[in-house]
Amino acid sequence: MTAVHHTVDGPAGAPVVLLSNSLGTTLEMWDAQLPALTERYRVVRYDTRGHGRSPVPPGPYHVDDLVDDVLGLLDRLGIARVHFAGLSLGGMTGLRLAAREPDRVERLTVLCTSAHLPPASSWTGRAAVVRAHGTAAIGEAVLDRWFTPAYRDRAAARRMLESTPAEGYAGCCEAIAAMNLTADLPRITAPVLAIAGAGDPATPPDHLARIAAAVPYGRLLVIDGAAHLASMEQPAAVTDAILEPTWTR
Repeated sequence: MTAVHHTVDGPAGAPVVLLSNSLGTTLEMWDAQLPALTERYRVVRYDTRGHGRSPVPPGPYHVDDLVDDVLGLLDRLGIARVHFAGLSLGGMTGLRLAAREPDRVERLTVLCTSAHLPPASSWTGRAAVVRAHGTAAIGEAVLDRWFTPAYRDRAAARRMLESTPAEGYAGCCEAIAAMNLTADLPRITAPVLAIAGAGDPATPPDHLARIAAAVPYGRLLVIDGAAHLASMEQPAAVTDAILEPTWTR
């Protein structure tokens, strides 16, 4: 278990929303959501192990390692249940958390993610490139998948990606390579909102549709004008979706 870096904002005693970042970003990817969410929630953000200001244990990692980190964080903060919202790798973490520890997840919002992303070789190959050359070596290709061509404000995303430690990024690639959460989905008892970016080439809308259809209480939302990092490209739409109460069970 890794003691991950985190921040806490919003009123004490309010319901907690926990925000989990994507591969190659930090908790700053949720900056645009913070003002509105803190009006209603106690907001906990954290840097996934190997990212941002969190420790960088040697890889490979497993999705259960990422879940253990979340459980350790919640226990340290004395938080019993959360509304978990995660994008990409963060969504994978949330799906596994909700299946493994259903009592800890009140609601689950997963964005631009998948329960299974084969082939494993594409992830282990990327891990090898990053270990050898750093995350800057994959920067342009990743940014082109993160955003639609119309979105030009990429400086913050590039900074997060290129500052991600090579071992942390590679270890998380290996977690995705080994991950298959398909059998977990029917076991998730929390209501699940699956949000897709209409133009996402990394996890297209059909990946989110499969999640929404496989969980007992799921709904799909497709956001136009967004690729993979929908929380940054269409922040208002994502914020509104996280706050929407009507999809709860």
